[in-house]
Amino acid sequence: MADDRPRLLFVTDLAYQAKGRRYCDEDIFLTSRLRADFDLALCHPLDAAALMDRAGFDAVVVRNSGPVLHHQAAYDDFRARALARGVPVCTQLTGKGDQVGKQYLVDLTAQGFPVIPTVDRSQDLGLLPEVAEYVVKPKLGADSAGLEFVPRERLRTLVLDEGPGVLVQPRVDFRYEVSFYYVDHTFQYALYAPRPDRRWQLERYGPTAADLEFADRFIAWNDIDHGIQRVDACRAPDGGLLLVELEDLNPYLSLDLLDDATRDSFVASLKASLHRLLDRA
Repeated sequence: MADDRPRLLFVTDLAYQAKGRRYCDEDIFLTSRLRADFDLALCHPLDAAALMDRAGFDAVVVRNSGPVLHHQAAYDDFRARALARGVPVCTQLTGKGDQVGKQYLVDLTAQGFPVIPTVDRSQDLGLLPEVAEYVVKPKLGADSAGLEFVPRERLRTLVLDEGPGVLVQPRVDFRYEVSFYYVDHTFQYALYAPRPDRRWQLERYGPTAADLEFADRFIAWNDIDHGIQRVDACRAPDGGLLLVELEDLNPYLSLDLLDDATRDSFVASLKASLHRLLDRA
C-alpha cells in the first residue's frame, strides 16, 4: 500500500441478517472495488468511534451497518465525535431524513410535500384521510420494528403525546414501490417492486422526467452535499408518487440487481464523490 493513498474506515456489519437482502455481499463487492483508489479497513459499528479516533483514517464511510437502533448509544457516540472533530463522513452527517428519525415525514406533510400524510399528535389525527386502516410506527423504528396496523374505529382512542414518539399514516393501497438512488445530488438508477407484498423482489425501473423531478425535490430539500441517498416512494391509486422514506443513513443499494455498466458507473460516481470529499478536507 502506498503511503500517500487515502485511508478509509469502512463501517459495516457483515453478520447482519436482513429479510430479502444480503448486506455482507454488497459491502464485500463495494470494498473490493474501492480498494483500487483507497486503503481500506472494515470495522463493526460498535468499533467505529474508537478506531476513528486512534488509527489516523482520512475519512469514514458508513454503509450496511444495520439499523442504528440496535446500537444507538455507540452510533450517537460516533456521530458526536465525528461532528466535533470535523471528520469527513460519507454519507454526510447533516441529513434531515432517516439519520435523525422519521420526524421529517411529519414536517414534510405540514409543508405540503408529496408524502404519505403523517401526523404525530392526537389533535392532528383528524387531518388524515379516512381509510379502513392506519399505520402506527415509532419515529426511531427500522425494518418494520414496532409497526402496527390500526382499524379506523381505534384511531380516535390513540394517545400520541405520551411516551416514545410514534407516527400515524393512512394505509395506502399503492400500486408499487419504487426507489431512486443518488450519489451526492446525481441520480444513478431506479428499482421498483412490481408486487406490493414482495418489497425486496426488485426490478430495474425506467423513471420518467416527472419521476426524477419528484425525487430531485427531496434530494434538494435534504442538507447533504456528499454521500449516498435513496428516495423511496409509492405509486398512489391516482398515479402520483408519494414519499415513503428518505434514507440518508446507510441505504441498501441492491447492487447485485444492476447490469455491469450501471454498477460500474455507480462505483465510479462513489469514488469520485469520496475523492472530492477528501480534497475538501
